[in-house]
Amino acid sequence: MKNRYEKGVNKLKEVDGKGGTEVVESLKDIAPDLGKYIIEFAFGDIYTRPTFDLKQRELVTLAALTALGGCEKQLKVHIKGALNVGISKEEVVEVFLQCIPYVGFPRVLNAVFVAKEVFENN
Repeated sequence: MKNRYEKGVNKLKEVDGKGGTEVVESLKDIAPDLGKYIIEFAFGDIYTRPTFDLKQRELVTLAALTALGGCEKQLKVHIKGALNVGISKEEVVEVFLQCIPYVGFPRVLNAVFVAKEVFENN
């Protein structure tokens, strides 16, 4: 069995292509351990669990990032990841609409504007 880091790198590439790798690379000169933790824990341990497929995981991630607010950079990466694993633009927007009653219009508006930017540049 591969170690956590190798499993994480492979899963990160499967989800985000080069986008996730760029995030980890951007941390090398300031917080390299943070990049390692993201790869090992989030992608090596959590994303490789068998119960959800990658589409389900990205849908949950989009909703969570929207609910948190202030996560626009991470939301951008995960919208690209969602599209990469086969989630449609309409499904991305529907996730945000589903969040309105629970997180409010301001956070959903922020998420939708991030999605608009990603859709225009993708």
